[in-house]
Amino acid sequence: MMLTVAAAFRAVLQTVRDMGTEMLPFEAATGRVLREPVKADRPFPPFDRVTMDGIAILYDSYARGQQIFGVEDIQAAGTPRLQLSSTANCIEVMTGAILPELTDTVIPYEQLNVSDHEGFRRFTISGEVKQGQNVHRKGSDVEAGAVLLQPGTLLGPAEAGVLASVGKTQVEVARLPRVVVIATGNELVPVDATPEEHQVRISNIYSLMASLEQCGISAQYIHLSDDQTEMISRLESLLPETDVWISSGAVSAGKYDYLPAVLQQLGMQQVFHKVQQRPGKPFLFGTFKDGPVVFALPGNPVSGFMCFYRYVQPWLKAAMGAKEAAPVYAVLQEQVIFNPSLEYYLPVKLQSLPDGTMGAFPQPYHGSGDLASLLLADAFMTLPIEGSVFEKGSCYPVWIFR
Repeated sequence: MMLTVAAAFRAVLQTVRDMGTEMLPFEAATGRVLREPVKADRPFPPFDRVTMDGIAILYDSYARGQQIFGVEDIQAAGTPRLQLSSTANCIEVMTGAILPELTDTVIPYEQLNVSDHEGFRRFTISGEVKQGQNVHRKGSDVEAGAVLLQPGTLLGPAEAGVLASVGKTQVEVARLPRVVVIATGNELVPVDATPEEHQVRISNIYSLMASLEQCGISAQYIHLSDDQTEMISRLESLLPETDVWISSGAVSAGKYDYLPAVLQQLGMQQVFHKVQQRPGKPFLFGTFKDGPVVFALPGNPVSGFMCFYRYVQPWLKAAMGAKEAAPVYAVLQEQVIFNPSLEYYLPVKLQSLPDGTMGAFPQPYHGSGDLASLLLADAFMTLPIEGSVFEKGSCYPVWIFR
């Protein structure tokens, strides 16, 4: 029975398994999925912080009409907090410094005129002053103990800065799944070989491995010839040491498409084989009870590529505990006619439009074997199975691969 895309996707996500966790130095955790809450160990900012170079005064002195302030000292960033001895005076302050005691307002140099009187440096204020200006108050961003990063967060540059700020030198992240990518077919030769007329270079698995690298996952790969005995022998040895198999080819109805039978002989429980979609209709998915999850993708390059982003990538992210991404939508920029009763994944180029929407521009496409078409596109647009004429200006989900 051929499943709808929605049913197939639900079936895939129902098999998600926890990959476990590991501790990493925070410097090595960029690109990984956080699996613990990270809390503020003190307020943000941790003190009343000066935000502009200038002088710090007690506002009440200015409010009583005082315009000229003598300088008592300089408060530099990183130096212990000073105290104003007379509220008739000021302390020069630098950006990032702690606000001196008995002051509450900072006037930038741009609003000051400087003079010397008997060797005593003085500043005269020009312009309006508001109480508390140019002071970043202690705890105004985050209170001590507040959760800054939630489990499921993908750690990037901003998160690295937060981890450093709270002294989180070791961080708990999701363990990366052990993935093997499997190429199949006697027609495939190594990349550095010169193919005969009837041969092609291995390419699909390199696209898949590059897509895995986008998830932070480094995969191993193998090449299987169209020989059942070899397939069984080599795949059986991988069962205890891998979490995910992603194969390319040998899953359709050809006489040498042995992979489905081999997988079942090894003990794989088939979840489904064939989905109401184009490209990627012959997609096979299954699981081993105490072994890997199997994504057996069609051999045509666009088919396998689409299935990765529609099914494999969401499974991997869910297994690592990542937060579910919000759907992305774009506006179709020309009419598309598609008659088969299948959900259509159309290669499109995305472009931001002047009205603030995202436009999807269909690209020249000659079917699921047209690998070069992906060079012109950066997403697949989902056109629903219910329609056949999709008008310009209509809005549909997109699956971005760049």
